[in-house]
Amino acid sequence: MKISIIGLGKLGAPMAAVMAHKGHTVVGVDINPAFVSALNQGRAPVFEPGLAELIQANRERLSATQDCEAAVLATEATFIMVPTPSGDDGRFSMRLVMDVAEKIGKALRKTDWHLVVLSSTVMPGSTAEGLVPALEAHSGKKCGLDFGVCYNPEFIALGSVIRDMLNPDMILIGESDERSGKMLGDFYTHVCESNPRINRMNYVNAELTKLSVNTFVTTKISYANMLAEVCETLPGADVDTVTGAIGCDSRIGQKYLRGAMGYGGPCFPRDNVAFSALARTNGVPALLAEATDQLNRRQAPRLAELVRSRLPANGTVGILGLSYKPNTGVIEESQGLRLAQHLLSAGTAVIVYDPAAMENAKQQLTGKVTFARSAAECVRQADAFAVTTPWAEFGAILPADLKRRDGSVLVLDCWRMLDRLAFMTVSDYRLIGVGVDSSAIE
Repeated sequence: MKISIIGLGKLGAPMAAVMAHKGHTVVGVDINPAFVSALNQGRAPVFEPGLAELIQANRERLSATQDCEAAVLATEATFIMVPTPSGDDGRFSMRLVMDVAEKIGKALRKTDWHLVVLSSTVMPGSTAEGLVPALEAHSGKKCGLDFGVCYNPEFIALGSVIRDMLNPDMILIGESDERSGKMLGDFYTHVCESNPRINRMNYVNAELTKLSVNTFVTTKISYANMLAEVCETLPGADVDTVTGAIGCDSRIGQKYLRGAMGYGGPCFPRDNVAFSALARTNGVPALLAEATDQLNRRQAPRLAELVRSRLPANGTVGILGLSYKPNTGVIEESQGLRLAQHLLSAGTAVIVYDPAAMENAKQQLTGKVTFARSAAECVRQADAFAVTTPWAEFGAILPADLKRRDGSVLVLDCWRMLDRLAFMTVSDYRLIGVGVDSSAIE
């Protein structure tokens, strides 16, 4: 199939590469000339593991342009993957989607039947009440008759976008009509390698499903983090042992059940807030979603207080991990970044390191902050340090890297990935989610 993808950012560029990899001809569209130039030259517009290699291997089926109308006219289906930023009330804005809808609508005037797919995360009601009327107004045509519209959000995680797109648990399709839904479902049947279940429904159910999935996952993460905090107060308790057991229950499952740091990134925090806003707007108490958000927001301040309570006068705190998760440079809502900001706001000196997020962090961190060139350098200069992102390389840190080996350096192992026995003998070693004694976490 010939498809166009509008928006070549963190999701659009990988999708373009994946679809070309599966044999489809792809025309990417973006207002950023650097993104367009990169794709046309066989380079990745954004960082994502494996993306550059996939683009290079499928250059003959990939092209990009700033001309939205030309892209629509050259293809059979158009995917909208532009941002839907959160407003002050937590709801997602359709401003950029509506700008694109005008351009697509004008192109639809010149086409035969065309499929338009909205993949951006939106509030329930946005497709039927926003996108479809805009396309009809600008095209002069009727949705479901002259063109089709589907709502089809992605369920992926940065750092594993390509794998997730090829191997989804499910495909979610909100359809305007039978033809549109079947066409998109058949398309994914040949793209996906995991034989996922394809769930077809109306727009509002699909929009609500997308928000609900992420809100449920955040609730599960916050529950595990609450459980970890409880374990810290009970001698001999270990959150990994408890979650490993309860995760065996098929009603619960193991995924996202690891008590450690709070969730972050561009999706989970804002989706949870948007769900709360949706509930309140419709007169429904959003108590569970609001509690989840509150639990998540207290993680960084809690750790900051723990570190500062054990820090010597004029001491320096090392933070290993500024990206919100491994294998990405994204720092949006990162717990490590938040921890650094809390410490810096209190006047504490901080030294930080991350394999991929240093340049992004330099734009956010000011004050008494040093940017280390390696994990070992960060640890060697710190009187206390915390492992806040579970990058694999942090597991290779050795007791010999400590500033001192007399038991006075606080090591806060938030992901329980260091050599526990080795560090316990030479440092004030603390694990999130493990109760050593009743004073382990104050």
